[in-house]
Amino acid sequence: EGKALCAQLSFSQKLLPQPALVANAVWDARRGSISQVWNNTLVNVLKSLYSLGLQSSSREMQSVEHEVLWRLRRLTFRQLASLAEFLAARPQKDSKLLAEVVKKLELRWTELEGTRSVVTLMAKVGHVSPALMDRLEDKALELAEQFGPEDIRKITLALAYQNRRCVPLLRALSYHLLQKHPELGLATLTDLIFAYGKLNFHQPQVFQKLATELQPHVATMTPGEVTRCIRSFALLKWLSLPLFEAIAQYALDNAKQLSVAHLCSIILSFARLNFQPSGSEDFFNMVHEELRGQLDGLEPQLLTDLVWSLCVLQQAKPHYLQRALAPDFCARIQADPSPKAQNLRVKLLHINATAKLENPEYQGPFLAPNMLGTAGSAGEGGSQLQGSLRETLTGVLGSQDRARFDASTIYGWQIDAEVVVSAENKPLPVQDFAAPHLLHAEGTEPLPPGARRLGLGAKNRLGAELPLSPCPSDIPFSPFSPPRVAFLRWEFPNFSNRGKELLGRYAMARRHVQAAGFLLVDVPHYEFLELKLERQRAAYLRDKLNKALAKDLAS
Repeated sequence: EGKALCAQLSFSQKLLPQPALVANAVWDARRGSISQVWNNTLVNVLKSLYSLGLQSSSREMQSVEHEVLWRLRRLTFRQLASLAEFLAARPQKDSKLLAEVVKKLELRWTELEGTRSVVTLMAKVGHVSPALMDRLEDKALELAEQFGPEDIRKITLALAYQNRRCVPLLRALSYHLLQKHPELGLATLTDLIFAYGKLNFHQPQVFQKLATELQPHVATMTPGEVTRCIRSFALLKWLSLPLFEAIAQYALDNAKQLSVAHLCSIILSFARLNFQPSGSEDFFNMVHEELRGQLDGLEPQLLTDLVWSLCVLQQAKPHYLQRALAPDFCARIQADPSPKAQNLRVKLLHINATAKLENPEYQGPFLAPNMLGTAGSAGEGGSQLQGSLRETLTGVLGSQDRARFDASTIYGWQIDAEVVVSAENKPLPVQDFAAPHLLHAEGTEPLPPGARRLGLGAKNRLGAELPLSPCPSDIPFSPFSPPRVAFLRWEFPNFSNRGKELLGRYAMARRHVQAAGFLLVDVPHYEFLELKLERQRAAYLRDKLNKALAKDLAS
C-alpha cells in the first residue's frame, strides 16, 4: 500500500496539472496507513509531497514530516544523506526537519562509506553545518587517494564556495591530482583554477599543470571561461607566458565577441602581473578601438581600475587620464565614504602621478589639492625587512634626525625613510629642507647645490607593502646638482609567484621614482634578509649606493 501511494504521488507530480489536489485525494484514500510505510518509501513520499508544492501547514504534510522525525534513528545513513541533500536544495532551508537530519549526520559521520557520499554531502549539505563539514573534510582526507578528477573538482569547489581553506585536504588533493591524473577536461581545469584562486592556495606544480593543459583549449573557450581563468591566475600571481600569449591572441581573434567587461578583466589581469603581449602594439590598438566611446558607460570602480591598469601597462592615452581625473568624476569618488572608494582614491593618486611624470603631452585636468591627502595611512606593524632597513640606515647615518621616516606623499605612497646627502656624500638634517613631494612639508630651505635625496622603501597608504613614492619633478634643484637616490624595499608579496619579477603595481611605482629624477637602488628581501650581521647589511647598502652613483657618473 505504501509503494502504491508513492507511485501515485510520483505519477501525479509528473503528469497532472493540479498535483496538490491529486495528492490530497490520494492521501485521503490512504489515511491512517502511514505507520505501515517502509522507511525508504516514506522518504520518497516526503520528497514527492515537497515537490508537489503541498503547504507545510497541511495536515498531510505534517503527518509525514512527524513520522519521518520519529523514525530518523531507524533510517540508514544513506537515507539520511539523500534526505539532507534534498532538503538543503529547497528554498526553505531553516526547517526543523533539516536541522534534525543534519544533527543525525553529525553524530553518525563514521558510517560514511565511499567517495560518492562524501563528495555529495560536501557539495550540497556541508554549507548548512560547519561541524558536519569538519567531519566531511576529515573523511575526505582519509579517502583522498580514491578520488577521481571529477570528485576533486567538486570538493575544491565546495571548499571555495564556503571559504574553507583546509590546507591538509587541499595539499592531499593536489598531490593525487599531479600523480594520478595526467589529463583533465576543460570544466575541471577552469573550476580547479577558480577554486585555488578563491582560496588563495598556492601550489606551483598544480598551477603549471593547469596552465599547460589549458593552453590548447583557449581557442575554443567562451569569453566568460577565458576571463574566469585569467582572473584566477592573476589573483594567484602566477604568470604562464604561453597561456597569457594565447589569451592575448584569443582577444585579438574574438574582439567583436568580447564585451567591455570581458576586455576590462583581461586588461586588469595583465596589469596585475605586468604582462606585455609579444604583439603588444596590435593588442593595444584593438583595446583602444574597442573601448572607444565606452568609458562614459562604465561604473566608477571599473573605470578607475581600467585607467589605472592602463597606467601600469604604459598605455594610458590622454583621453583615459582626462576621464579619470575629471573634476566631476573625482568629486563622486571623494564623496563616497566606503572602503572601496578609499582604494579608488589611492588609485586616482597613482593615475595623477602617471599623468605628471610619464605623459608630458598631457595638459590636464589634474587632481585638486584637497584630494592629494585624502587617503590616510593604515597603522599596521612594519615587516622584518622594513624594520631591519630602518635600523641599518640609522646606524649608517649615525642619528635618526638625519632621516625622515614614514613620510606620506602626494602620490599615494608612504616613504619609510628619506635622506638628504650633500655633494660630499654626507647626510644632512632632512627636516630643514623643503620637500614639496610631502603632504605636510616641515622645512623651507631649498636643497644646497650638489645635494641629493634618498628615499627608503615606500608602502601603500592603505597598508599594503609598496615601493618608494616618486617626488615631483619640479622640486627646486641646482642645474649642477647630482641626481637624487632612492632605496626601494621589495617585499615577498611584491613579486610574482615563485619569481623575481615585480607585479604591475610595483613596476609602475619603480618607474615613477625613476621619472621623478631618482637613481634607483633596489633592496629585495631575498638579498637583504640573507645577510645576518648588521655590518654586512650596512656594507650592502653602501655598496649598492656606490654602484648606482658610479653608473650614473659613467653615463
